[in-house]
Amino acid sequence: MRKYLILLAVLVVIGVGVVVFPHAKSKPTVTTPTTKPAPHYPTAPLTGLVDRSGTALKRPALTIKVEDTPEALPQWGIDQADVVYEEIVNGGITRLAAIFNSEAPAKVGPVRSVRPTDTQVVWPLGGIFAYSGGAAYAVDSISTAPVKLVDEDSAGTAMFRNYSLQSPHNLFAVAPLLFALKGTPTPPPALFSYRKSGQKPVGPKVSSFIVPFPSMYPVTWTWNPTTTSWDRTIFAQADVTGTGARESPKNVVVMFVTYVNGIGTENSYANLQGSGQVAIFSGGREVRGTWSRGPSKADIIQYKTATGAAITLTPGQTWVELLDTGTTLTVTR
Repeated sequence: MRKYLILLAVLVVIGVGVVVFPHAKSKPTVTTPTTKPAPHYPTAPLTGLVDRSGTALKRPALTIKVEDTPEALPQWGIDQADVVYEEIVNGGITRLAAIFNSEAPAKVGPVRSVRPTDTQVVWPLGGIFAYSGGAAYAVDSISTAPVKLVDEDSAGTAMFRNYSLQSPHNLFAVAPLLFALKGTPTPPPALFSYRKSGQKPVGPKVSSFIVPFPSMYPVTWTWNPTTTSWDRTIFAQADVTGTGARESPKNVVVMFVTYVNGIGTENSYANLQGSGQVAIFSGGREVRGTWSRGPSKADIIQYKTATGAAITLTPGQTWVELLDTGTTLTVTR
């Protein structure tokens, strides 16, 4: 009897399966495509470029003083700087303050001495300031800025001399070793506003312009439509670095400033507080406006159009030319 009941139960189960689901069809599998969100990468604060590794966010600003005389050529590492300031110093010559954050070239220079203008340039950035040395008045000035000072005497292996070149044009800095000395803040604050992807530059087109620094130091900038950047020419020759790279930044910012104590005097400096006129060359075009900086040296300089809108730049390297107020640019359209 028990066997019969078990057999009957099995048949019932099978029968139910046959009766209830005789014509059951499997439903087609519907696969819903999944769209992965585009990865979000940070941007380097001093270039506005995408920084996939996030390296720029892990380092401070590193400012290195670089000679800008004919004897200094070819310069090294300038093409890898995020921002370069060109200033008039004593004697009417120009000198560079090359600011690194995104890149760390193994050779930068020739490294030369500090000037009082550098104090106002680096104050809002902080970080590390590397130089060969300097007169007491200039060293006293930079010593007030919130930067880690590194000169030739304290640099150790972070600076070296190439004795096949004539001194004082033979001192070079090693950026990775200077970054290893640490500095704050990390990362540095942004100095400029940048156009968003797809946003076109505005202003009249420009083919070239001349920044008339004194004596033999006028600089010609020529728009290169192939590289969409501004080729630099100085001393009547193309500005090419020691690695063969043409110096050609995406942006050139010409700030008209007052040089306190006059042009070319020993203790003159560019006053970067207050306000003044500015001409910004980006994307093959020119925008005129004003620059302004609050009462604190820590304030970031603002660049605005006549209507008060922020002037935006092309992501990439920017040169800032500190030209004396009252000087006229020669612009070819």
